[in-house]
Amino acid sequence: MKKLKQQIKDNYSELTQGLKSVANFIVANPNSVALYPAKEIGNLTNTSETTVIRCCHALGYSGYTALQEEIRNSLLQPDNDPFKALTDGMKHDSPDIQASVEQDIEFMRKTFDSMDKDHFNEAIDKIIASKKVLIVGLRTSYAAANWLSYSLNIVKGDTYLFKGDIDDAHHLLTLIDEDWLVIALSFRRYSQQTISFVSATKEHGAQIVTITDDELSPLGLVSDITLNVITPNPSSLKGMPTIFSILNAMVSGVMIKNSQEVEKRLEEYQRTSDVYPTFYNKRE
Repeated sequence: MKKLKQQIKDNYSELTQGLKSVANFIVANPNSVALYPAKEIGNLTNTSETTVIRCCHALGYSGYTALQEEIRNSLLQPDNDPFKALTDGMKHDSPDIQASVEQDIEFMRKTFDSMDKDHFNEAIDKIIASKKVLIVGLRTSYAAANWLSYSLNIVKGDTYLFKGDIDDAHHLLTLIDEDWLVIALSFRRYSQQTISFVSATKEHGAQIVTITDDELSPLGLVSDITLNVITPNPSSLKGMPTIFSILNAMVSGVMIKNSQEVEKRLEEYQRTSDVYPTFYNKRE
């Protein structure tokens, strides 16, 4: 479904609300599209057969039959159960540490080889140019989001971490405008709270950079820049080495492209550490 996903990504912002409903359903329910006629898809999306066909045309297909045929062909190679690889790995008598590390390295390589380098550099430029940066990542993405927030605060400053229910989200939204950049981490299974909050920040004018496992993930569809991470399933458990490698590359990119400001920032950090010691120092 790679072609179809790219078509939806490219045309999503120009679709009417009814066509977006159909497009979202196609992505979320390819098996239903493969089985049912356009009229039934219209019923399932609370639209109509005409709207379904119009959506197909808007995505560059001659009609519903052409789109349905492409989906049927893609389903001949079924998606893996996201937790199957995890449970299969538990069946061995002892862990194969070398194989695990080699797998991590291979997925890192695949991710960086396939990544759009222009998009990656644009994301770094947005981090540097923004007045405020807000990092959003909940549930299994929280650890990575916390690390990114901490690291960017050292090299850039004015970086905040959204803590979910702990934060007053409504108050935070009153502060957000077009000068803010939101960096969101979102992986299957996608957190509804992350989706809702990031979508709200976009309504307030914030720029959105999403790090996710699919361009057509719920946040991938609304982000300004999407950075895809290729990981073993499930991403939220087995994909962390690759996810952290992307985050580390982003922080390194900021340090390289904004080196003078970063040096000043690090000097400020050192001065505050002298006034308010943070780390253990054995007294002589």
